[in-house]
Amino acid sequence: MGIFRRHKCALMAIVALLSLWPSEVCAKKKAQAPQFRIAACDWMMLKRQKIGEFQLAKDIGADGIEVDMGPLGQRQLFDNKLREPHFQTLFRHTADSLGISVPSMAMSGFFAQSFLKRDNYRELIADCLQSMQVMGATVAFLPLGGSGTQWQQPGSERTEMVSRLRDVGEMALAQGKVIAIRTQMPAEESLRLLQEVGSKGITIYYNLQDAVDAHRDVSSELRTLGAENIAQIHASLTDSVTLDKDPRIDMRCVRKTLRKMKWTGWLVVERSRNAKDVRNVRGNFSTNVAYLRKIFQ
Repeated sequence: MGIFRRHKCALMAIVALLSLWPSEVCAKKKAQAPQFRIAACDWMMLKRQKIGEFQLAKDIGADGIEVDMGPLGQRQLFDNKLREPHFQTLFRHTADSLGISVPSMAMSGFFAQSFLKRDNYRELIADCLQSMQVMGATVAFLPLGGSGTQWQQPGSERTEMVSRLRDVGEMALAQGKVIAIRTQMPAEESLRLLQEVGSKGITIYYNLQDAVDAHRDVSSELRTLGAENIAQIHASLTDSVTLDKDPRIDMRCVRKTLRKMKWTGWLVVERSRNAKDVRNVRGNFSTNVAYLRKIFQ
């Protein structure tokens, strides 16, 4: 009887340990999740809303792809395939089958057009948020370069920009998403803008190129903005050479800064193409992705 009790106790102990195993494995996997993940912009790889962008992202070694909403031009809305059920299913299935994430959707049309002059700006943002829902993205990239610079100073344009950003920020927040803006301004001014807007749905899409071109210190700017205010980072520079050959930035220093800030997220390659071979998409982007992996992962 004593032997039976001992075996029974041992069996119960094993069962108890096995019951804990799945949660321990999940916790271990979560702990091993990378702090930084690498993606690339589809429009800069000449694959804007083309189904081949997912295979290309895999081929260049990226973890994900930033999908653009399509051009605007004289259109009322973006030239966006993801409003159509057929393309919604096709794009999502292809991305999932290849293991390629879509961390963000971009509204690159606003590089050339003013966010302030579009009367239907809410409709455009709603279109983007819907497409994000389809692809599982959480960040919308909104460049403000097409809006000029007058809004950066006190006045009616500034008031209108703040109002519009607050409006669309709350739209995004209601869906559990954020709109990350590229202001091209120094970090202190970008932070001041966020404070004026006052919506947690508006954050910063930090672009290394803007700081380097303006001879600003990247690490100092990152610290000024703070981890909580940076949704994603465009980790590339103005076209000249690929990142591994570019003396204009110390990526190891950037990595060290981001780790100290405990920032985690996506580093997205936009440019840093070899100016002598600018259309060599696979060569330029695979080199940049491999270099970022070497430094950050």
